[in-house]
Order: sequence, then structure tokens, then C-alpha cells
Amino acid sequence: MLFYNIRIALKSLRRNPYLTALVIGAIALGICISTTFLALEYVFEKDPLPGQSRNLHFVRLDGWDPARHYNAGDPSSLPAMLSYRDYREISRSNIPSRQTPTFIAMMFVHPDPRIGRPYQENVRFASSDFFHMFRVPFQYGSGWDRAIDAKREQVVVIDRATNDKLFGGANSVGREIRVDDKNFRIVGVIDTWRPAFRPYDLTSNQLAAPEAIYMPFEYAIANEIRTSGNRDNWKPFDGNTYEALLQSETTWIPYWVELPSVEKQQAYRDLLRNHILEQKKVGRFQRPLHFELTNMLDLKKEMNVTPTQVSAMSIVSVLFLIVCSLNLVGLLLGKFLGRIPEISVRRALGASRFQVFWQHIVECEVIGVIGGLIGMALATGVLELIAKLLPNGDAISMSGEMLLASVFLSLIAGLLAGIYPAWRVCTVPPAMQLKLQ
Repeated sequence: MLFYNIRIALKSLRRNPYLTALVIGAIALGICISTTFLALEYVFEKDPLPGQSRNLHFVRLDGWDPARHYNAGDPSSLPAMLSYRDYREISRSNIPSRQTPTFIAMMFVHPDPRIGRPYQENVRFASSDFFHMFRVPFQYGSGWDRAIDAKREQVVVIDRATNDKLFGGANSVGREIRVDDKNFRIVGVIDTWRPAFRPYDLTSNQLAAPEAIYMPFEYAIANEIRTSGNRDNWKPFDGNTYEALLQSETTWIPYWVELPSVEKQQAYRDLLRNHILEQKKVGRFQRPLHFELTNMLDLKKEMNVTPTQVSAMSIVSVLFLIVCSLNLVGLLLGKFLGRIPEISVRRALGASRFQVFWQHIVECEVIGVIGGLIGMALATGVLELIAKLLPNGDAISMSGEMLLASVFLSLIAGLLAGIYPAWRVCTVPPAMQLKLQ
């Protein structure tokens, strides 16, 4: 019976192609806009590292000025980074399965003169665990190991774009790249990696593309490389030397730890609590004892990674689809009422009100599905255009979940547009129409 109603619906749509095109076009426009913004929101809202995000925890300690809050008016606010002194103490723990400090610096890359001129590039300094913790994909080689961290060797991981630019896309593992005034041995080339946001740096510019070059954190410390990222300080320190920076209360190191079990999480909280209590004995951490160990998903919500404009537009786009559907009620009502004579004949031959109602609902859903398919195709094209305009646009695409959501929205749109016209037409008494005939 369903296939019969679909066949009847398709014949009905061919009777008035202009009206059909108008109705389908309205639904297609609504589906295109709603699907586009819902897909964008989904990209930012979904788990960036499924199965891993809840194991990764961001460490924050309240060692700020005892006379004022970190954020004025918010007693619960915490510095988003650690001082080097605190990092060095808590990094000695073997409780985390993996752990990594990070910071960013601007450095000059010196390619072969035949390839191009020196250029400035973002360099991310981290430990060897960084690549495992954040599931960084590799085209060639891999990250360095912990022995290299300890030895502070001059090694580097580069991204695919840098490898294509400097080495023509060939396997460059084992070759050297000159950064500032030193040569670094390449140990790995990251494959195409453009997440919607940087999962390891949720407290600053999350929407920026991942860095092109990665170096050992301990190498940076040994060679006195200063951060070009965020840096907070409440207590001036004597001198402008690197050692003075390391011994100061300046916070500049975002710090992640991997804690895969509840027991490890509790043990690490105890470690942080004990660290603060010990530091209080030497005059540090004069504020009330406060620290945070926040997993990635909770930190993502706290830092409002999803742009507010995207969230707002996703709501507006769904409302726009509803308005498009409701505006079609009058058109479909006029179309259906124009078929009252033939409907009356069907009723006289034994068709029930429900059968008439169901036939017209199926016709509306066929309209919704056709409009939805066109809208999905348009939305896919719009998302591809947006992906080309954004630095991290590779993560923006039409996923399987959003295709299913689009089909669902198409069915809802068809139902909203047709439920009243279908009900209205099946309630018309057939006797008056037959008498007139």
C-alpha cells in the first residue's frame, strides 16, 4: 500500500510542475541552510578524540596573587597555565600514563635557497608523549621517544605541507631542516591533520590550524627559547634572564596528563593537593587551596570552544526550516482542495478517511524527501566552500550522522507542511460533491 501511495504521489506532482517546483524548492532551501549550520555545530560539538578525551586531563593550580582573583569578580578562576617551577615538580610523578607540557614559539625556517627564502613559522614544543596522547597521524616516521627528551636532542617533526614545500613530498625522515641557526634531524612527518579546533590548546586560539613544526620541550629549556604565546605574571622578578623566568611565578606552560582510571585520577589529585601544601610552607600559594584537574570534554565546554555564532545560527536555521514548511500549508491546502471531486469518488467507492489522509501525507513526505535530497546536495557544496575558506577547514564536511539528520528534518518538514491540508481534505463530506457532479 505504501508503494501504491508513493506512485500516486509522483503522478500528482507531475500534474502541476510549477507548483511542485516551488514547494520542493522552499523545502530544499530550508534543508540546505539548517543542515549547513547544524553540520558546523556538530563538527565543534563532537568528541575530538573518541575513547581518549576523558583520559586526558588539563592541570591548573591557583598560585595567583593572594590580594586579587585571577579574573576580577570570579573567585573560582584559575590561571590556565603552570609556572616552570610547578611543572618541574609535578612532572616527576609516575602516576600519569603519559604527560606533556607545551608552548608555542615563532622561529625562522631556512629552506634550500633554490626552494625559497627563509620564512617564519609556528613551532610547538612538547614532550614525546604529545603525539600518542592526541593521536597525531603520521605520513612518514613517528614522534621522538622519551630518550630524546632526556638527551635534549635536536630533532623535529614537521607537517605534510612543510614536507611538500621543502622536500617535494618525499619521505624526509632522517634528513635535516635548518630552524633559526641550528640543524634538526627529521624523525616524522605528520599526515594531513586539520581538526576543527586544536584539542591540545583549548585555552587560547582553539580555531587556529595545528602548528607546522614540533620540537622537544626540554630542548627549548636547554636553549632558552621563550614562548610567543600567552604568559601571565603577578609577581615581578629580578632581571630579564631566562633563569629568572624559570624561577618566577610566571605561568606560561599548558600541561596535560593522561589518567586512564579513576584510581589514577584520585591519586593525581592527591599529588596536586600535597604539592600545594608543600609550597605553602615556603611562602608560595598563599590563596586558599584550589586546583583543577579537568578532562578534555569538560574543558571544551568550559572554554566554549563552539563559536557562539554557530550555535545561534543553528537554532535560527531550524526555525527558518519550520517557517518554510508552515508557509507551504496554504499552497498544499489549495492543491488538495482542488482534488475534492476525485477524492469524493474514492470515498464513495469505499475509501476511508484514514486512507485519504494517509495518501496525502505520503505525497507531502515525498515532496519533503525530494526537497531534502536537493538541500543536502546544496549544503554539501556550501560546506566545501566554507572548508576552503578556513585554515582548519579539512574537518568540516557532511558526515553520515548529518545525512541522517537531514533526512529526518526533511520528513518533519513535509509533515509540518502537509498534516493540516491532508486532514482538511479528508474531512470534506463527499455527498455534496457527488450531488453536484
